[in-house]
Amino acid sequence: MATATLSNARARAVLLGLLGLVAFIALWKAAEAFEWVRRGTMPDPFLVPSAAVDEFASGRMGPAIASSLVHYAWGLGIGSLLGFLVGALAATNSTFDGLHAWLARILRPIPPLAWVVFAIAWFKVSHAGAAFVIAIGVFWVNYFATYSAVRNVDPRFSELARAFGHGGYLKLHTSVTLPAASPGIFAGLRTGVGQAWMTLIAAELLGVPGMGQEMNAAAGVGAYEAVVVYMLAISVVYSCSDWIFGRLEDRALRWRPS
Repeated sequence: MATATLSNARARAVLLGLLGLVAFIALWKAAEAFEWVRRGTMPDPFLVPSAAVDEFASGRMGPAIASSLVHYAWGLGIGSLLGFLVGALAATNSTFDGLHAWLARILRPIPPLAWVVFAIAWFKVSHAGAAFVIAIGVFWVNYFATYSAVRNVDPRFSELARAFGHGGYLKLHTSVTLPAASPGIFAGLRTGVGQAWMTLIAAELLGVPGMGQEMNAAAGVGAYEAVVVYMLAISVVYSCSDWIFGRLEDRALRWRPS
């Protein structure tokens, strides 16, 4: 009985999802057909599949995806690592927390794209420049996630650890604090996976090779169906990266109660 109920719930969820998708495409087609926006700027949804075939056949999409993945991986990796390290240190060391607190308040409101000017000046239009901008956006996500997760660990855990001889700074925090804070830390890392894509595409619109640059080029000649193709490609690649990270997270936190 429970199995049948679960199957019915899943079937209903799939059906609702398909209905929502059909309704969205119908609304999209109506906006294009009745010119609810400026003529020529709304792509025809039924032309998107053929545009996707054309982009693959042209040999542009594969290299664009590969190029985006290069600076995405570097920016995500560097930003995540530094955000985790600085956030953990700030949450566990009051001296460091006090020293950098004002600096963090000054720098945090500055959006990552504001650093594009310096990225171009320091790294030119390159993978390194895009990775720099991405890393800044990812850094703050992981910094605050780690800081909050560590600060919210029950202090009784530390007291118990000291009672059993785990009183040293490194031993205490590596064996007690970080494992206890790991669900929150992983939540920040997973958020950073998505944040990196948003920052990456914006950086590429300014000339760095990748999917964002191809979108910009397609929009420049009015090929809006091709723009949608790259938007969907971004969605697919992000979904794959999020799925992979989700499996890694489940494996690392398999001790959590289900």
